[in-house]
Order: sequence, then C-alpha cells, then structure tokens
Amino acid sequence: MNFETWEPVYESILTDFGYPREADERARDVIAAYARPFDFGRLDCSGDAVAVVGAAPSLAEEVDSIADADRAFAASTAADVVRDAGFDVDLMVTDLDKNPETAQTLTREGTPVAAHAHGDNVPAVEEWLPRFEPAQTIATTQAAPTDAVYNFGGFTDGDRAAFLADALGASELRFVGWDFDDPDVSASKARKLRWAERLLHLLERRREERFSVLDGRRDSIEPIPIG
Repeated sequence: MNFETWEPVYESILTDFGYPREADERARDVIAAYARPFDFGRLDCSGDAVAVVGAAPSLAEEVDSIADADRAFAASTAADVVRDAGFDVDLMVTDLDKNPETAQTLTREGTPVAAHAHGDNVPAVEEWLPRFEPAQTIATTQAAPTDAVYNFGGFTDGDRAAFLADALGASELRFVGWDFDDPDVSASKARKLRWAERLLHLLERRREERFSVLDGRRDSIEPIPIG
C-alpha cells in the first residue's frame, strides 16, 4: 500500500485517538538515524501461506496450527510463544512496548524484526535500536516513509504484520492467536483492536480474500473505503 492510499486512513486514526501527526513524524526521524535499507528479497512470500500470529491468550492453544503455514509473522509477545512451542519466527513485528529483549535476540540470531516508531515510544526506540543488528532490522512508521523507514500500512503490531505479509507477496494469510473481544485489555487497547478489525476488513477486500478471523463479524464492521 503506497502512502497516498494509506494517508486518509492514517488521518482517521489520528483524529479518532487525538494523536498529533508531528509526534509520529518526529519518531520516524529518530528511528531513521538507526535505519538501513533492508533486503526484502529475504522475506519474499510469493506463493506462501503466512501465519499472522497475534498475542491473544488463546495463542497457547492454537500455536500448533502454525505448522501448516509456510512462514510465521509474529506480533510482539507472540514471538515468545511461537519460539517456546518450537516453531521458527520468520518476522517479528513490534513497537518495543513489551518484549524488546526478544527482538534484540532475534536480530542477533539473523531473524528480521520490524521495529515501529510512533509518537509514544521514542525513548524505547533510542534505547533499543542501537542494540539491534542493523541488517536484520526493518524500521517502520505510520507517517510518511523516508529513505529506509518504511510504511506498509496497519496500526497495531498484529495488523501491521498482516499488511507486511501482503506487501511481500503472501498467497494466503492465516490468523492464529487473535481475539478482538479480549475482556482483559484496557479501554484504549480495545479501541485499537476495533481499528485492527477494520484494517483487516480493508485488507481482505483489497486481496479479494476472506479471513476466517473476521467470520461472523463483518456485518458489524464499519468499512474503510478501498483507495
């Protein structure tokens, strides 16, 4: 998704949450100091079924289904659950808010990590990005991309993983460890999950695919126009 297509969606998210765009742009400029161009050929997903792994409590019970996918893109702490279950993580997607140590370890082991900068996490970016292996780090932003700071679309770690898999040519997206109605999350997180749901609904329409994670929910989702 190019930024011109993404920008109206991004502006709607900023308005809904009251986030200042300038803060995201400042965070993008901070992470740019650590960013290097990434060889995306290493993550070519053409013809692959990609498991987009969320960090819902149900993941522990569902994690074995990752074995049926060709690749696993894991959001945040889902990477730990996947690895603990004996599966490889092909990409970790994180905004560094929970388990940055795992992200550091993965980059040093040769596994790519998509590290995201936004207006609220500049201190984490400054603390952790210098510890990551640059060649294994994909710097991302939700603002306009610049040089080696990329924007593939998406808002939360989980849906950003889905948008990344789409951009990398995945033939099928499978969703493992997702719960849009998790009663234990904060009110703010619940609002973010509503946006994640809407963004996946947008993505499945763009791909002309039906994501099972949205089954039984589509009629209640406010559609985002396809740009």
